[in-house]
Order: sequence, then structure tokens, then C-alpha cells
Amino acid sequence: MSVTTTTHLNFRGDARAALDHYQSVFGGRVTAVTYKDAGSTRNENEADWVVWGEVAGADGFHVMAYDVPSHLPWEQGDSSFFVSVRGDDPEEIGALWQKLAEGSTVVQPLAPSQWAPLYGMLTDRFGVTWVLDVTAPYNG
Repeated sequence: MSVTTTTHLNFRGDARAALDHYQSVFGGRVTAVTYKDAGSTRNENEADWVVWGEVAGADGFHVMAYDVPSHLPWEQGDSSFFVSVRGDDPEEIGALWQKLAEGSTVVQPLAPSQWAPLYGMLTDRFGVTWVLDVTAPYNG
């Protein structure tokens, strides 16, 4: 199995526009799941914001993005990215999660999500936020 890292950009209401822009620059395919798609109704004004999105190109270009909901702190330029670690083997991702979790603050426990068989987020003792997930099968 291989594991990849991807830049995961954070926005507040601009993730879709950013993904579309990056797609127009680099090419590839845009995929976006909104808070409404994911069943989150915490704030109806944010229902169409992106909870998970990416641009993936055949040439290997890949960037992920989401809109930080208003109930969480966010300032443009601060906490503007995560490091995303993706793989296709749940056991390997789980093992990486266990090692990274030592001394970390778990933001979202590693568990199934609407967009991935496993997904979790934590901030390590160095202040870096990591997103680990198992790649969902592509049914395109």
C-alpha cells in the first residue's frame, strides 16, 4: 500500500470558489461535499459550504479544501492548512493514527464518515493538524 500527503486548505465560505479556481488553473476533477450533503444542519446559512472537497488531476496534482464552520475559530492566513494522509488500507491508516495520537488532541475521532470509510483529525503536540482517511472507492 502507498500513503500520500496532500495540502488541505481551510476557508470560511470560499472553498468552492477556491476549488473551482484551482481546477481552472491546474485542470483535473473537482469533488465537493457540502454540509447539507453530509447531513449537518447546525447552521442553515452554511449548508452549501464545503465540508470536504478536492481537485485531483491525472498528472498527480491534488489539493483538498473545506469551509471552517462559524462555530470554530478561523482567521484568514491562520490555521489555513492541514496535512492530509490518505491510504487505501484501513489497518495501516489506523496504525498511523495510533502513533500520531500519542500526545495529540483529537479533533475528530478516526471513524467512518459520509465521504470516507475512515476519517479522523488531530492536532499533534507541535501544533500541526493532521487529517487521516481511507480513500473511498471511486464510482465515476
